[in-house]
Amino acid sequence: MKERKLTYKDAGVDIEAGEKLVDRIKLFAKKTFDENVLAGIGGFGAGYLLPKGYSEPVLVSGTDGVGTKLKVAQMANVHDTVGIDLVAMCVNDILTVGAKPLFFLDYFATGKLSVDVAADVVKGIAKGCEIAGCSLIGGETAEMPDFYPEGEYDLAGFVVGIVDRKEYITGEGIRPGDVVLGLASSGIHSNGYSLVRKLFFEILDLRIDDYVEELGGKVYEVLLTPTKIYVKSVLNLLKEVRVKGMAHITGGGIPGNLVRVLPKSVDAVIKKGTWEVPAVFRFIEREGNVPESEMFRTFNMGIGYILVVSPEDADRAVSMLECSGEKVYRIGEITEGEGKVVIE
Repeated sequence: MKERKLTYKDAGVDIEAGEKLVDRIKLFAKKTFDENVLAGIGGFGAGYLLPKGYSEPVLVSGTDGVGTKLKVAQMANVHDTVGIDLVAMCVNDILTVGAKPLFFLDYFATGKLSVDVAADVVKGIAKGCEIAGCSLIGGETAEMPDFYPEGEYDLAGFVVGIVDRKEYITGEGIRPGDVVLGLASSGIHSNGYSLVRKLFFEILDLRIDDYVEELGGKVYEVLLTPTKIYVKSVLNLLKEVRVKGMAHITGGGIPGNLVRVLPKSVDAVIKKGTWEVPAVFRFIEREGNVPESEMFRTFNMGIGYILVVSPEDADRAVSMLECSGEKVYRIGEITEGEGKVVIE
């Protein structure tokens, strides 16, 4: 009897598939490189030169994932948009202190590697990096048999950005009378999907490709709309207007995120009805019988990013942001208080 020879592939890890994926990823990543990239995809480490023009540069880092929105992508077999979400969640976060994203790395983990699926995901990541103006310089693909159910994968992203120390935005200069501006979201973005999936696929028993007239599209089209990336429009504004504080509206909604940049001596009073709430949120609230307070704690409700500016700078800020293609709303004001967000 011949002695059996066991290979890594027999155990569920396909090294050749991983090598094929790297070759395809290189094509997407190279389009995002700028003159500061020293080494990119395929090496043991990636190098990036610090840009010139900063008197006291501060490096700002961030990391995030996409959450159970990935489940929707896997149900729909649509994988080229969640990479944009991954980049957006990271770059929008570091943008809140005024940081320009420099480079991005990703982590893709799955039980059995599908080169086509992984390539679509990374294609989306590269697209997100192009939108944000940063370079995709590296990442990791982990094939872990028995760890993930068949056909499923998880994502994590990592970004490093830069800002001059004197331009670092903390929110400490926010004062009573300041104006709160909200930038429209593109939809649900990447938070609250455990509630969304329970409503759409369990309570309402909808199928992934059902058309919902009220929402103007098929279920997967509405739910997989990528998170909006605000980097270029906000960085352009910061060149001309002093912004006192900014918040990326993710899990926790407006009250849970805007509070993170408020001094303890002020409140932010947010006025409902001052912006257009997308139909998908009204649909979720009604069909799921979700209390309005829960909606505001779970979802962005149509506001994906918030900026606080002085009253004298508000008109100019609105004009510049609109010229950059943003929908801008005056959603509230700063009053004397105790560091709270009040929605009324």
